[in-house]
Amino acid sequence: MKKSYYVYILANRRNGTLYLGVTNDLKRRVFEHRNHLIEGFTKKYNVANLVYFEETTDIRSALEREKQLKKWNRAWKIKLIEAANPQWRDLSEGWFSG
Repeated sequence: MKKSYYVYILANRRNGTLYLGVTNDLKRRVFEHRNHLIEGFTKKYNVANLVYFEETTDIRSALEREKQLKKWNRAWKIKLIEAANPQWRDLSEGWFSG
């Protein structure tokens, strides 16, 4: 069974603060961000809504894509998000409800 890797973008609100990362467990990572379990940028700026992600089975591809997207200007990132998620829905909605 092949492992999945995810490049993801979190936001605190539509057109708000963005955070870009890579992980091998998207659900766990979003949970960590949402519950402020990791010190740093997302905790400081309350960035926890999953607004975009890509999946691959190749860690090198995921890391390269993350580097590529981090070099993009903000307008390009917003355009990428809005092409896939025009309403800026939290794509993890319902993952953690009891």
